[in-house]
Amino acid sequence: MSEIRKTEQAGTQSPVLRILANIVSFVFHPVFMPTVLTCLLYILAPSNFAGIEEKKLSMYIFIIANITLFYPLLITFLLKRLGFIQSYYMTDQKDRIIPFISTTIMYFWVYWVFRNTGTPFILRLMLLGNLWGIVVLFILNIFFKISMHTSAAGGFLGVMIVLLLTNPVNMMLPLFISLIVCGMIGTARLLLGAHKPGEIWWGYAIGILAQVAAYIYIIW
Repeated sequence: MSEIRKTEQAGTQSPVLRILANIVSFVFHPVFMPTVLTCLLYILAPSNFAGIEEKKLSMYIFIIANITLFYPLLITFLLKRLGFIQSYYMTDQKDRIIPFISTTIMYFWVYWVFRNTGTPFILRLMLLGNLWGIVVLFILNIFFKISMHTSAAGGFLGVMIVLLLTNPVNMMLPLFISLIVCGMIGTARLLLGAHKPGEIWWGYAIGILAQVAAYIYIIW
């Protein structure tokens, strides 16, 4: 608990910056990332979704949102109400254990649903990278705390890197914007005193490497 207090005290004392940091942390919360990325991938790389009807795409988004957004939020709510975790913010490593396990199950479930070859390549890549990223986070959380926000941001950046390598359309501008967004997320977490710099950088590294590893695995 003393470690948590020290980290919290390291946050900015400016009310305006704290408000902005809280807004960024909420808008770019990890639980939203799979659903947001699915929609974004359709916009940035429509060629990957060629031949897929809008009704089927809507079903994809609904399934992904249901499994990776609704269920994790519901499980976290129940864990807090039942006293298994101290806070929804999960600032303590022990608070993260059960949510990590449940989220891993959810991510495995959604990847298993979309693993067949009929699913767009980039979508399978994103879901597999998310699964591997959460597994690594769960394992490393046993030893030290890592930012889930920047891990999700790193995964987002990793997908953009893969799109840069595979998409026929120039992806430099989306990649540049992704870098700015990822920087905002990490800065927000530091301003709130939620993490130390090392925990921020570890998150980025895990997210990016998980997506790149998923890409290498799938193409091989």
